[in-house]
Amino acid sequence: MSRRPVAVAASVLTVLALGATSACSGNSSASTGGSGSTPTVKLMAGGLDKQIYLPYQLAQQLGFYKKYGVNVQLSTEQDGGVGAEEAMASGQVDMAGAWYNHTIEFQAKGKAVEDVVQLSGAPGEREMCTAKSGVHSAADFKGKTLGVTDLGSGTDTLTQFLAAKQGVKTSQFHRIGVGAGSTAIAALQNGKVDCVMTTQPTVAAIQKKGVGASAIDLATTSGATAAMGGAYPAASVLARTDWVSGHKDTVQKVVDALVATMHWINTHSAADIANKLPASFVSNQLVTKADYIAALNEDKGQFLPDGLMPAGGPKTSLATEKLVGNVKGSVDLSKTFTNDFAVQANKTEGFKTTTTPAGPNG
Repeated sequence: MSRRPVAVAASVLTVLALGATSACSGNSSASTGGSGSTPTVKLMAGGLDKQIYLPYQLAQQLGFYKKYGVNVQLSTEQDGGVGAEEAMASGQVDMAGAWYNHTIEFQAKGKAVEDVVQLSGAPGEREMCTAKSGVHSAADFKGKTLGVTDLGSGTDTLTQFLAAKQGVKTSQFHRIGVGAGSTAIAALQNGKVDCVMTTQPTVAAIQKKGVGASAIDLATTSGATAAMGGAYPAASVLARTDWVSGHKDTVQKVVDALVATMHWINTHSAADIANKLPASFVSNQLVTKADYIAALNEDKGQFLPDGLMPAGGPKTSLATEKLVGNVKGSVDLSKTFTNDFAVQANKTEGFKTTTTPAGPNG
């Protein structure tokens, strides 16, 4: 959910050109092309080649969108370009593969956006710090320069939240945008930052190069719960509430495909997953395929098996937004997410659900 991640693999654009179409121009709505035809949905994700966002592309690779009767055109954020959630809110795309917390921020701004399927119960992030930084927890942030994907991004919010939890004020440390991938690594190598919050496979590359180590684990549900006081719903599918209301059958098809994908992830190994993803995602200038698999095996616990919003997740996210000052007024959490589509998807396929679902109040 970083808003403007930097693409990790140089060849990702080639992959997208083959398997998806750009959704960065013109207004968009699900196109049916006539009675009985397959609807088309434009979905932009916050970095398709990042492990935290792999379900969107994996569903395509597995043929699940086609299986469930929807043509999903995937696109990815570009550095310096419009964010996925912003593209969705403005109608450039129908759906966004982004973090749940944006629905809370949108409501605070008077915009109705909802989460229709939840893919992860943790941010998938790690605070990677140099040995000389002396940072072992957020209590050590004082006087440090901390890298985030971009100012205003999800990693920026999380960084401020972790500091606030330890009584460290935002004025006591410095935050700068360093992107992800090679730019984040360079920031650590060149001493531009003491730490950077980032995801796999950048984490694996940092560890392999010996330029940093994990100081705070937000990559798994258990790690996020320990650091944040509860599950933190991150990767999801967001859409405008008015669009969802007018395209319920289409939304259900997309959710069916992604719930099937989450079940597939839960029942297959990291190697199986890597073998299904585009080659450029799992082997590039940052990591080897073996590195990618090892990293995914380590952080695979972030993914939810059934697409349900976990109990307590919305409350944790709201507490985060309030603590860092992004939201000051009241928020109706019941309007920021729905489990209805995921419940139906699991019922249709006969999948056993294991996530305790959040109620209307989160």
